[in-house]
Amino acid sequence: MFTGIIEDLGRISQINTLNGGIEISVESVLAKALEVDDSISINGVCQTVISKSSEIFTVQAVEETLRKTSLGELRKAELVNLERALRLDTRIDGHIIQGHVDTTGTVTKMEKEGTNWLLTIRYPDAFKDLIVGRGSITVDGISLTIAREEDLEFTLAIIPYTYEHTNLKTKKEKDRVNLEFDIIGKYVQRYMQNRR
Repeated sequence: MFTGIIEDLGRISQINTLNGGIEISVESVLAKALEVDDSISINGVCQTVISKSSEIFTVQAVEETLRKTSLGELRKAELVNLERALRLDTRIDGHIIQGHVDTTGTVTKMEKEGTNWLLTIRYPDAFKDLIVGRGSITVDGISLTIAREEDLEFTLAIIPYTYEHTNLKTKKEKDRVNLEFDIIGKYVQRYMQNRR
């Protein structure tokens, strides 16, 4: 589990194909603190460390992960949001995140507004019941709050610190982002569906 508070911006150092999956190596200051078999969130996707050095760690993304996320679109030197798994002896500053991406969304607008940025994302119709104004959502692993919702789009107000310390500063229109909806909302939705 994760919190959506990004610890580091890693840089993709290498990508290798593996029978339909890919092996991703990431350069990060977190590498020295990781161990093989640790979980780490890469752009919101929970992955398992399979090897590491003091500066680089490697994970393997299988076909199912590539179908449901944007990891297959990563390129060498691209910046990725990183967060190590949650420790139970620390505060939760974001919200509870599993690292199990529900779907991808598409950036439709990124505009500066005074001190903050407004990021608008379009998402698939199947998830419209999980979008709640002022509710939590995870975008590329970042815990964020929905400022407004309209049709099949939602808008987020991004504070300068988050903009500068995550890969949001690299996003542009038509980019795909990983979305994980709030786990509490998903359980409520399933409960209501089963009552029908």
